[in-house]
Amino acid sequence: MAQPYVFMGGTFDPVHNGHLRTALELQQWLQVARVHLIPSGAPVHRDSPGCTADERLAMLQLATDDEPALTVDAREVESDKASYTLFTLESLRAELGADTPIVMIMGMDAYQTLPSWYEWRAFIDYCHILVVARPGYRPDPSPELAELTEKHLATTPEQLWQTAAGSIVFHELTPLGISATQVRDLIATGASPRYLLPDPVWHYIQSHHLYGLTS
Repeated sequence: MAQPYVFMGGTFDPVHNGHLRTALELQQWLQVARVHLIPSGAPVHRDSPGCTADERLAMLQLATDDEPALTVDAREVESDKASYTLFTLESLRAELGADTPIVMIMGMDAYQTLPSWYEWRAFIDYCHILVVARPGYRPDPSPELAELTEKHLATTPEQLWQTAAGSIVFHELTPLGISATQVRDLIATGASPRYLLPDPVWHYIQSHHLYGLTS
């Protein structure tokens, strides 16, 4: 079996320590060489980001430069297609071949909205899904999502390496209480977001006057 490809997508607007710590803890839990972070190019499920895709990509690269367990995959930013998850999974599978396990990391809140995503039922044909839940979180899935979950549920990470795709596993993880919205709001009001995000990212925001920063 080929080395697995584990990834976490998002707008990373901007990337912060909550994103990075989650990815690192999952890399260690899964015992894989690295987790790939894929910033969206043109998001289709949310409002337009506060800065350009190239700026979000640059900040993510700065944030991970000194952490070999995390790496950036720029395929969505470099693509001329809208950032539909299905397109990303098709691209990954075409590149990695039929036998490589692909694991897509999702937060529980995002997973609950999965039935509203473009061609969401096809995802499980291309990858495994790792759903990160806060301890004690009680999901309330729609009937169609509950059916998908029950059909594909796995109970250990080891099961993910037995096939290239087709399983859904849940993992409880206490996230850092940081959100990109919180970071943007602090910057917009003139407050410092330092220690919520890596210093190189904060320096990049300052030097490029992002998120309403005027000085």
